[in-house]
Amino acid sequence: MSKRAADASDDAAALKAGERPLADAPPDEMGEFEDEYEDEFESEDEILEAGVDGRPDAEREEEEKADAMEVDQQTFIPGRTKLAPGEVLSPDPSTYDMLHTLSTPWPCLSFDIVRDTLGDNRKTYPATVYAVTGTQAEGRRAKENELMVLKLSGLSKMERENETDSESDSDDDEGGEAILEHKSIPLGSTANRIRAHQTPQSDFTKPPQTITATMLENSQVVIHDVTPHLTSFDVPGTMLPPSASKPLSTLRMHKSEGYALDWSPLQPLGKLLTGDNDGLIYVTTRTEGGGWVTDTRAFHGHTSSIEELQWSPNEKNVFASASSDGTVKVWDVRSKSRTPAVNVKISNTDVNVMTWSKQTSHLLATGADDGQWAVWDLRHWKPSPSSSAPITASPVASFDFHKEPITSIEWHPTDDSVVAVGSADNTVTLWDLAVELDEEESREAGLNDVPPQLLFVHYMESVKELHWQAQMPGTLMATGSSGFGVFKTISV
Repeated sequence: MSKRAADASDDAAALKAGERPLADAPPDEMGEFEDEYEDEFESEDEILEAGVDGRPDAEREEEEKADAMEVDQQTFIPGRTKLAPGEVLSPDPSTYDMLHTLSTPWPCLSFDIVRDTLGDNRKTYPATVYAVTGTQAEGRRAKENELMVLKLSGLSKMERENETDSESDSDDDEGGEAILEHKSIPLGSTANRIRAHQTPQSDFTKPPQTITATMLENSQVVIHDVTPHLTSFDVPGTMLPPSASKPLSTLRMHKSEGYALDWSPLQPLGKLLTGDNDGLIYVTTRTEGGGWVTDTRAFHGHTSSIEELQWSPNEKNVFASASSDGTVKVWDVRSKSRTPAVNVKISNTDVNVMTWSKQTSHLLATGADDGQWAVWDLRHWKPSPSSSAPITASPVASFDFHKEPITSIEWHPTDDSVVAVGSADNTVTLWDLAVELDEEESREAGLNDVPPQLLFVHYMESVKELHWQAQMPGTLMATGSSGFGVFKTISV
């Protein structure tokens, strides 16, 4: 992300572009404007060759190109780079493979990407992404909140000079505008967190059923089947009946609102974790008959709100929780005592977010309210003693680059050395833990203030949540106050 000077006035910009403002002089007696360049050129060919401002086109274009390049290409470093009056941030197109911004009627705190049937390892353009999200309409408009099923299409590749058709690897010759389509389901309350889950249908010729769980500000958890909404995008003119918007189930076990929610990746029918601001965690299971059963015996042990929940990627009875009490706890759902098996103090501030590596199941990454994020090796976490006091542990890697709270964090779906981090400092950062650089190299490069593992900085206002699109290698989607951003860098 680079910073550049703000545009000059409209008149100055017009002159630089070779345009002329209308003359102020009155017309002559014949009712025509006086030609102030009447005798400067003898023929029409000379006028065309000289261009509209009296200079040859080549000369004028070179000057315009030079003017366009007069920008400060300094990299924006959150919490350190200060913008001067009149300066604004501008992305460096040469660092992106794709970059799009799309807006919704209301800001969205949370979203989830839906796996589609378009194939894996997709690298061609234009690209398509399906997602679900929930809105944050506040005050008297809160009743207008809705669950939105999204289709983002026409996501084109960044155009680059001197790139041939074969190099572009794109089916999109026009590079047109991206398109955002959506289907709406009324919620009536702000969506704090939403997660999607897919389960195979009994008829294997049909796409998997996609269900969503949404934690609402009113403390309810609603579960919807959004399969009809997703399929309707591909059948123009489809009108869904009102019954398609009715929830499969409404869960009311929580007495306070919450922000922690996760589907088990190892339970095809659907097994759901939910946590609230009272520090209570519940497990809800889908039965063979399609019903939903919540175990009323809550898991307890946190002394403050549950901020994040994550099922283990390889053990179907194990999950982890992160809390504003500064601890991360590991649980076994078979425990009759409903107390944690492992209890670790990892921060003196709120632990806001957490991600469990799907490639290396003993690695857990966390992000805290003080801007620090860290990676932990669960093999070093010992079972908690009988006392309720948490144990301490040291991370295998820790970064204090961000100076504002970490709001989202997620491992790369296929590379356990790459992590994406979202922060309240208005950035999404990409990190490669495999990179090493000694202190001398850092000093020589003038990077004492920048960790060598930092790959990329993407500016986005009020980042709330981010996710990788696992079927499109290197593609990230994030939500913030200005809407959704979908991008792919050349560095990942």
